[in-house]
Amino acid sequence: MKKLILLTLMFGGLFNLTTLAQQDKSKRASPPALVSQSLTSGASVSIDYSRPSLKGRSLNELAPAGKVWRTGANETTIFETSQDLKIEGQLLAAGKYGLYTIPGEKEWTIIFNKAWKNWGTVYKESDDALRIQVKPGKSKEFTETMSFEITKNGQVHLIWADTQISFEIQ
Repeated sequence: MKKLILLTLMFGGLFNLTTLAQQDKSKRASPPALVSQSLTSGASVSIDYSRPSLKGRSLNELAPAGKVWRTGANETTIFETSQDLKIEGQLLAAGKYGLYTIPGEKEWTIIFNKAWKNWGTVYKESDDALRIQVKPGKSKEFTETMSFEITKNGQVHLIWADTQISFEIQ
């Protein structure tokens, strides 16, 4: 009898995970977004992510300093480039990458991870393709819902709360 109950619970849990993975992304609390840009260098770059909102919480509550953060919500945020790029002077091969960050007061680490087709909290440092460090800045205005911008000349901006994290791609 105990085995039957255990099996029922296991299958129920798998059903719930499958249902969550297949649900309409537009109905989630953190809606999906896609930003893309053709750079002056000829490369196409895109970031596919879900946009969490602060909802009265601090940025540090949602993206704790010193800990790897999935840089968004739901599935892994995907950074894709059609050509090899230099990011802050370091080479990143063309392809898709999971985009993670490690927030900090004086410095943020931006991580491009080879595993991009995961739930956002799945992360293995051994899969990192590139890590860069950037200094956080103040955003022009307070932003409730996290967003990314990519400019034609290769500036990428992550903007959330009163913080802006930027890096250059060429």
